[in-house]
Amino acid sequence: MDWQKFQQRCAIKFCVKLGESATVTYEKLQRAYGEHSLSRAQVFRWHKSFLEGREQVEDEPRAERPSTSKRTTMWKEWGLL
Repeated sequence: MDWQKFQQRCAIKFCVKLGESATVTYEKLQRAYGEHSLSRAQVFRWHKSFLEGREQVEDEPRAERPSTSKRTTMWKEWGLL
């Protein structure tokens, strides 16, 4: 995981514990990380998750590769690429 994303998620979790709103949290991340901060949508999504009781700051494990990767592999096997 990207270290800055991890730090920002920890900061979001901390702000939630302090009772900060998602808007205030986003503004603080903008001041601290500037152009490298998470998007507003990401901050609000993580804020809501922590507010609802989420404890883990890491992403949920994702399913296998998207179907397009499998298709590309098959096309290569068939000599179409």
